[in-house]
Amino acid sequence: MSPVLDIAQAGVRFGTGPAAVKDVSLRVAQGEIFGLVGESGSGKSTIANAVMGLLPATARLDGSIRLNGEELVGLSESALRVRRGDEMAMIFQDASASLDPTWSVGDQIAETIRAHRPVSRAEARARAIALMGEVGIADAARRYRDVPHRFSGGMRQRIVIAAALANHPKLLIADEPTTALDVTIQAQILELIDRLRRDHGTTVLLITHDLGVVGQVCDRVGVMYRGELLEVATTEDLFTRPAHPYTRALLAANPAGAVRGSRLPVIPQEWSTESLDAANAARDRRAAHG
Repeated sequence: MSPVLDIAQAGVRFGTGPAAVKDVSLRVAQGEIFGLVGESGSGKSTIANAVMGLLPATARLDGSIRLNGEELVGLSESALRVRRGDEMAMIFQDASASLDPTWSVGDQIAETIRAHRPVSRAEARARAIALMGEVGIADAARRYRDVPHRFSGGMRQRIVIAAALANHPKLLIADEPTTALDVTIQAQILELIDRLRRDHGTTVLLITHDLGVVGQVCDRVGVMYRGELLEVATTEDLFTRPAHPYTRALLAANPAGAVRGSRLPVIPQEWSTESLDAANAARDRRAAHG
């Protein structure tokens, strides 16, 4: 079966600066939750924005990005707009910034539906109320007219998820969807994403810097560093048998399980290109010999 998302040798450069993403290739299968992890500035969100066609005009995108076999690179803005919210959707980190503060949450979900489906206002409203209930908004019909500030941070994130799922997109990109939430609400949002994946068969690209989040819901994981994809593995293999030295250093720096009072390993601020090249070559040799 062809992957839902197929990225091949993608590169992104802003203006005349160094490449923000370098030669990244990955495939995400239908119904899979694929985690993309790495430090801030490693290129995770740049890849997400490249898939969604949300890079700024100063960006140069090379390579190939296919959604269900259709090439997205080179499509016009109008063609991408049709696909955003319909075939692919994105959950951003800050739910408040994703919602219009003066417009009821229900109408914002309904408008997403009407932008892509030939339905009446009443049909869109009914669908929006059903979605609000599906993502755990109690008394959804009554709360349809509430504006975003009348909801907690976790509830606003649920509204954003409902809007993203309004048209049953084949691909859902979640960019740090739980960063601003407390641990309890974070667990609820991750459980919700996993349940919606199981119920609807939605493919999820989950971007995070939190290895705990990866361990909870992801099937496979890609590790990013300075714009490069260093390693792709199943979640189990990543935690038990990490292949790349940077991945091992990243896992070792996790404070979970550390002895109280002991010093945590530190990842060097600048991991030299030579050391990365040597580590990648060693990884490729191991792969070639099974």
